[in-house]
Amino acid sequence: MSVIETLIDIPAEHEKNVCGQFDEYMKKIERTLHVTMVSRDGELKLIGPEETINRAKSVFNNLLELSKRGNTITAQNVDYALALSFSEKDGEILEIDKDIICRTVNGRPVKPKTLGQKNYVDAIRKKMIVFGIGPAGTGKTYLAMAMAIQAFKDGEVGRIILTRPAIEAGEKLGFLPGDLQSKIDPYLRPLYDALYQILGAESYQHNAEKGLIEVAPLAYMRGRTLDNAYIILDEAQNTTPAQMKMFLTRIGFGSKVIVTGDQTQKDLPPGSVSGLDVAVKVLKKVEDIGFCYLTNTDVVRHPLVQKIVEAYDEYETRGKGPSGGHRYPMDHKRRQE
Repeated sequence: MSVIETLIDIPAEHEKNVCGQFDEYMKKIERTLHVTMVSRDGELKLIGPEETINRAKSVFNNLLELSKRGNTITAQNVDYALALSFSEKDGEILEIDKDIICRTVNGRPVKPKTLGQKNYVDAIRKKMIVFGIGPAGTGKTYLAMAMAIQAFKDGEVGRIILTRPAIEAGEKLGFLPGDLQSKIDPYLRPLYDALYQILGAESYQHNAEKGLIEVAPLAYMRGRTLDNAYIILDEAQNTTPAQMKMFLTRIGFGSKVIVTGDQTQKDLPPGSVSGLDVAVKVLKKVEDIGFCYLTNTDVVRHPLVQKIVEAYDEYETRGKGPSGGHRYPMDHKRRQE
């Protein structure tokens, strides 16, 4: 196989962003695609077999275009661009980047970063009820929150209701001090964090006082009819089938619902059935309900999170984890106690 050389111009203002600190991104592309890359005087020389050179050139040009659009290039961007380069969708990363949902209080754009996230956002726009299912770090809750806030700002809905089941993550927290709101706030903290980042604390407080934004545990939904609202149920894997049915039957006219959950991280008592699992089976053929399954390739947190998700998936697939009928040693010890 013949070895060829090609040159790519790199504007000085984008060189560090695209190549990474100490050229870490450039080295990652070299290792993955088995090419040699030399950066000098505003030019990048690529040396290697023609097929891999074309792939490396496409990856680098995509990253350069993202940088020109004002993005700070991250390891996740590089990993995803490399992954797409092995498919026929290597140009999709630029199309995804165009879809800006809203901006945070600091002006940072909120947008999908993977094809899975883009499909999730598109489904939310088209369907009345959407289930976003996938592992930690795939942006299920954050993107749903961004869509809700933008719809609220645009006047598409009159209020936002955020809820999640108040259940301990494998620990017994005992009696928490304070009034009722103080007791439930720790369970709802992830929702508050996303609200503050996208909407701002002051704007949230103003709308919360007027009853336009509500953050409440799932138990508070019983008996209500929720019209003209954007409703998000987070951590749905920790609902019971009865709770899930109760929640889904609260929906009124002019409302949109997003249900997010990770089927691999249930905190329900041993032997309990998850309302999310039941809902997926019962509702899969119902029109105007969308199901979006995100995977470890959609993880946008620290790259180590993706490796952790993959390691657990492999462990459980071998039949040693919860999905294989066995439990982790800690679960066995807890049952004995």
